[in-house]
Formats: sequence, structure tokens, C-alpha cells
Amino acid sequence: MRNILAGCTALVFVGCAATNQSSDAPKQYQSLAAPTPVGVALVIKSESDGQNVTAKVGTQIAVELVGVPTAGYVWTVTEKPDFLEAAGEYGGPTSSAQLEPGFAGGSHWEAFLFNVMTSGEGVLRLEQRRPWEGDTEPAADEFSVFLFAEK
Repeated sequence: MRNILAGCTALVFVGCAATNQSSDAPKQYQSLAAPTPVGVALVIKSESDGQNVTAKVGTQIAVELVGVPTAGYVWTVTEKPDFLEAAGEYGGPTSSAQLEPGFAGGSHWEAFLFNVMTSGEGVLRLEQRRPWEGDTEPAADEFSVFLFAEK
């Protein structure tokens, strides 16, 4: 009986030691791309800020920006050419760490979909701000592209 008890005790200690060793290793997290929907013909990212962008009529485009909605800062479309039709919004985590239970805060993808309805040109502008502050505070960030829509 003592041998059985000693054996069980040894197994418990070995199991605990193995568990502690594996949990001591730091987890490796990775950046995550925005969850771009299937069918989007053109993705416009922050690197395009201030640039000219060309899109084809009849296609769907997306603007994907990193925001901090957990702090109240959200991107909002403030200027849009008439040839663009709003087609929805989507978002997601920017890091695999955000998929862990209990993770709070951090940056997130905020994205806007548009259908390119006709040819034309104009400015597409977005501002990042806290909606409850209105225009009393300057935007935390701004993004714009000059968009050419052609057949």
C-alpha cells in the first residue's frame, strides 16, 4: 500500500513539474492582418495616406486602418465622393494576443467598404476621434486619399 501511495505521490509531483515548465515559456504572439472580405478588389491602408488611388467602376474597395476603439477613438468617414456607395464596415484584432481570454484594450482594425458606382474623382477622408467630443476637440488622427474611379 505504501508503494502505491509513494508512486501516486511521485506521479503528482512529476505532473506538476511538467505543467510548470510548459507554462513558464513565454507565448509568441503575431500580428494579424485585417479580415478583408472576399470580393474586395482594392484595399487602401494607412501607407496610402495623402496619395492618389485609382479604382475600377463596378468593384468594391476597402479602407483598413488601425484604431483604438477600446479608448473611445473610432474612425469616421467625414468626406466621400458621390461615386462611392457605403457598403458596410468590419474590424478585428491586430494581434493574436487579443484572442487570449481576458485580454482587454489594444489596437484594432477598423475598416470601411465602398462600392465604386460610376467614374469620377474626389477626396475620401476619415478622422479618428471620440464621438462624444464632437468637433470641440481636434481629430486624434486623419486619413485621406484622392480617389480616381475609372471604367
